[in-house]
Amino acid sequence: MLFISIFDNLLPFESTDNVKINDQTCFLKTHQKSSLDTSAGFTLLEVLVTIVIIGILSAIAAPSWLAFTSRQRINKVNDVVLSILKEAQSKAVNTKVSYSAWFRDNNGKIEYAIIQARKQDSLRTELTEKDINIWKSLGENVGVKDNQFLMRTNITATNQATNAIASKDLKTPVKITFDYTGALSDANLGSDNLNDSIGLRLVFAVPKTSNRNEPSDTKRCVIVQTILGGMRTAQDKNCDK
Repeated sequence: MLFISIFDNLLPFESTDNVKINDQTCFLKTHQKSSLDTSAGFTLLEVLVTIVIIGILSAIAAPSWLAFTSRQRINKVNDVVLSILKEAQSKAVNTKVSYSAWFRDNNGKIEYAIIQARKQDSLRTELTEKDINIWKSLGENVGVKDNQFLMRTNITATNQATNAIASKDLKTPVKITFDYTGALSDANLGSDNLNDSIGLRLVFAVPKTSNRNEPSDTKRCVIVQTILGGMRTAQDKNCDK
């Protein structure tokens, strides 16, 4: 018995410090494992909250984005028409021959043409819509579809304007003719209550969402303001003044 007791006393033993170190090591390993498990991915609740937030932000931003893109479209079309009128005016001045810029609604397709105003014959007969062989799409070259804008005018005949708001569609073609000086011959530009010139107006509007055949208040326009052929652009309510 004495031998066994002595033998037991000779067995190795762990000090109190070693026990504490082992306990701390186990705790750190457990804590690290827990941290890794927590950061391994998102919980279902976090995913759902993120989706809801994205949906709310999209709902807020979508109308503003659509309005912005619609304005950009009619800006592009307005710029095209201004360049068309200036091209017709420039050709008239450079060739010393009257030129016309035509516009029409061909079954929902807004088209234009730039041609000489009169035939090259002894009678100098005015050219008509039937004499035009090539019509070009107004919005195609700038990536705007015909159903994305509406075009209205106050032009009733060649270089003739009404005093009313530009509300006439283009199912009957209209034209603006510049003479060899770049001016408007035999023009009636209309007048407002202050006897100021209304001008020949070509107006472009974003269609209403409730009725695609009616123009909204978002508008752009080109106005031939003077008989000398001076032009300006305007937008929204200023297109109706």
